[in-house]
Amino acid sequence: MDAGQGAQGGGATSPTTSIRPGTGNSYKRKRSGAEFESSPGSGGEENEDEGERRRQPGVKRACNECRQQKLRCDVVQDPFTTCSRCNRLKLECKIESNFKRVGKRSKHAEMEKQIDRLRRQLQRAQAQGFMVEDDEEMESPMGNGVYSRNNQSFMGSDEAVSSLLHLKQGGSYSLPRIVYEIENVGLTEDATNHLFNEFWAYYHRFLPFLDSLQSPQHYYQQEHLLFWAIISVASRRYTVDPGLLTSLSGPLSRLLWQTVGGVPNNHFVVKALCLICTWPLPTSTTSTDPTHILNGVMMKAATGIGLHRPSHTQDFSRVSVDLNKEQLHDRVTTWAICNIVAQSNGTGYGQPASTLYDWTLAVRPGDEGPFKLSPELEARLKIERFSDKISKEMYSNASDPRGLAGDEMRSMLTRVYRREFNELQVDILSRDHLSPIANLHLKAAGLHLRLSAFFDSPTTIGYMDDLMGLWRAAIAFLDLVFEIETASAESMPSGFLRYATNYILQMMFAAGFTLLKLLSSFFAREIEFERGRQLFHRTIQAIRSMSVINNDLPWRLAELMVQMWNGARVEQRSQMQQMRDNGNSNSNGHDRPTVIDDTLQLKVRCRMSMSLVFDSIWRWREEFQAQGRGSIEAMKNPTNPDSAAESSASSTHMDSTLIPPSQTSSSVHNQNQLQSQLLSAANTAAGSLTPNQSHHGLPSGMMGGVGYSESNYEVFDPLNWMLDGLVDFPYSYAAVQGLEANGLG
Repeated sequence: MDAGQGAQGGGATSPTTSIRPGTGNSYKRKRSGAEFESSPGSGGEENEDEGERRRQPGVKRACNECRQQKLRCDVVQDPFTTCSRCNRLKLECKIESNFKRVGKRSKHAEMEKQIDRLRRQLQRAQAQGFMVEDDEEMESPMGNGVYSRNNQSFMGSDEAVSSLLHLKQGGSYSLPRIVYEIENVGLTEDATNHLFNEFWAYYHRFLPFLDSLQSPQHYYQQEHLLFWAIISVASRRYTVDPGLLTSLSGPLSRLLWQTVGGVPNNHFVVKALCLICTWPLPTSTTSTDPTHILNGVMMKAATGIGLHRPSHTQDFSRVSVDLNKEQLHDRVTTWAICNIVAQSNGTGYGQPASTLYDWTLAVRPGDEGPFKLSPELEARLKIERFSDKISKEMYSNASDPRGLAGDEMRSMLTRVYRREFNELQVDILSRDHLSPIANLHLKAAGLHLRLSAFFDSPTTIGYMDDLMGLWRAAIAFLDLVFEIETASAESMPSGFLRYATNYILQMMFAAGFTLLKLLSSFFAREIEFERGRQLFHRTIQAIRSMSVINNDLPWRLAELMVQMWNGARVEQRSQMQQMRDNGNSNSNGHDRPTVIDDTLQLKVRCRMSMSLVFDSIWRWREEFQAQGRGSIEAMKNPTNPDSAAESSASSTHMDSTLIPPSQTSSSVHNQNQLQSQLLSAANTAAGSLTPNQSHHGLPSGMMGGVGYSESNYEVFDPLNWMLDGLVDFPYSYAAVQGLEANGLG
C-alpha cells in the first residue's frame, strides 16, 4: 500500500511506522514501539526529537544523557550551560549531533540471551571435565591456544566465559579468548596466527597461490572451509598440540561435504579443495580415501562457476559480475592450480586426470596482463601438461581394453617424449627465481615417463636400455629429494620432506618400489647394487620421517617395504650372484651375458605408470596369504633393513619358503638351484602398497632388527588389513595401542 492509499484508509499513519489505521492512541503506541525497537544506528528517535523541540521552543536540543532517558532537559547551547540534571548527578553534559539512543528493552533482551548462552557453555564445559573451584585458584586449561581434554581439543567461548568459569570475585584464571570454532575444536588468536605462520613458512611453497599478506580473519570471512583447510594443513606438524589434526579431521570432513553440497560454490571453496587434495586428511584404507573423488569435485566446481572462463564469469552467474584486474588474476591463478593439483593426483593415483588446458592457461610470450602466471606456477603448469600427454598417449588407447598403447607405439612415444623431456628440462633449469620444488616435479615427470618400461616385454627392442633409463630416472629423483632435504638455503630450509605433498610421497614410493624390483631381478647385474641399496635404505628413513600420525600409512608402508626387502634376501642374492660372476670370469676370461627373463612383467596393467605399485600389492598379498600370516606386534618397533643379512640361521615362515630345509650349498649344482629359487621367490614377493593402502597388522618381520621369528606369528586377516581396516582415521595413539593390545589392529 502506498502513501496515498494509506491516507484514504481512514486514519493517517506515518510511512515509518507499522501502526494499523483506525487504532487509538497512535502517538502512545508509536512512542512505546520506538522504545522497544530502538538500537544503535536506528532512526526511531529522530521523530521524538522533532516533537520534543516543538514542545520546548526555548531549548534547541537535549543533552545526550537526557535524550537517553527521554527526560526534559534545560541545557542551554549558547552560551553552553550544563543542564540541571547532569549538574545534580555529576554527569558529563554534552550534545552530539550523531548521538543515538540505545533502547533499554532491546539491550536487556540481548543481555539475557547472552547470559543464557554463557550458562549453557558453562554447563557444557563442566560436563566435559572442567572443574569450578571456590577455595583455590584454578590454572587455565588452555595454555597453548587450544582447549585440551580427553586427548581432544575444546573451544570455549569468549572473555565472558572466563568470568563465568571463575565464579570467585577478585580471582583471575586468565583464560585466552577463543576466536574460531568448529564443532568441539577451538583456537585462540595466538594459536591461529602461529598455525598460519607455519603454513606460510613450510607448506605454501609447494602450492604458492594464496596471499600471505591477508589475515586469518580475512580468510575466515571469505570462506570457513578455506580457513579450516589452511589450519588442517598447518596442524600436520603442530608441536604445540600434536593431536590437533586428529581432532580436526572429523569436523573438517563434515564441513567439507556440507559445503560442497551447498551449490553453487565460490572460488574460495575451490581453493580449499586444492589444499585438501594436496595434503589429504589421514585415512585408513583406499576404500575410504576420497581424494580422487574430491579431485573431480574440485574441477567440476571450478568449471561450474566459470573459472575456466574468468573473463566471461557473467555467463555462469545469475547476478552481474564485474571483476577488476586483481580479481581476474586471482581466478586465473586458481584455475591453474586446479589443473596442477588434478594432474599430480591423477599421476599419483594412476587414474585419468580431469584437467582442461585451454586458452586461459595457454602460454602467450610477452603477455603481462591478468592472465600472466608467476614463473613458479608457469613452470609447474608446463611440467604437468607434459605428464598429461604421457598419460593420455601411453595409457588411453581406445583400441585396447586396458588403455595401453601397443609395444611398438609405446617404444616410439618413449623416444619422442625423451627428447621433449630433455628440452623441457633445459627450459626449466634455465629459468631464474625458481624453487627446487619445480625441479623436483620435473624429475617426478621423468620417472612417470620411464615407468612405462615395466610394460615392455623382454623381446621388445631396446628393453635393457629402457630399464636402464628407468633406473637412472629413479636415482635422479631420489638424489634430488635428499639433496633438497639436506640443503639449508633460505628458499628451501632443511627437512622439507616433513611438509611435502602427498604426490611427492607417492612418487617416492614408486621410486622405492622400482629400486626394490630391479635389485631383485636379473637386471641387478647391470647396475650399481651398493648405491641402490643405500638409496633404498635412505628412502625408507625418509618415508618414516613423512609420517604425520603414529602408525599412519607412510610409517606402515615403510615397515612393509623393509619386510619385503628382508623377505626377498636381496643382499644375499646379490652376494651370491657376484660370487658366481667372479667364478665365471676367472674360468672363461669374460663375464657371462645377462640372462633376460620375464620376472619384471606386470599383472596389474590398468593403473598407468603406478601399475608397478598396485601390481606389487597383489603379488605380495598372494605370496603372503599362501605362505603364512604375520603379527600385529610387528608395528611397535621399526625394522632394520639390514636385518635380512643377519637372519640366515633363523629364517621366517616366508623365508622358509624361499630356502627349502633340504637344500645345502655343498655343491655348485645345489648353489645354482638355490639362486634360482631365491630369484623366483623374491620377484614374487617384491611387492608393496600404495600411499593410500591401509595397514592394520603387519608381519612379524617388522618386529625388531633381526629378521623374523616364526614363534611370534598371530592370526590376522590380510584382507581386512589391506582393504577394510578395522580402525578408521582419525584415531589417537592410545586407541591404537588399545587395539593392538587386544589383537584387533
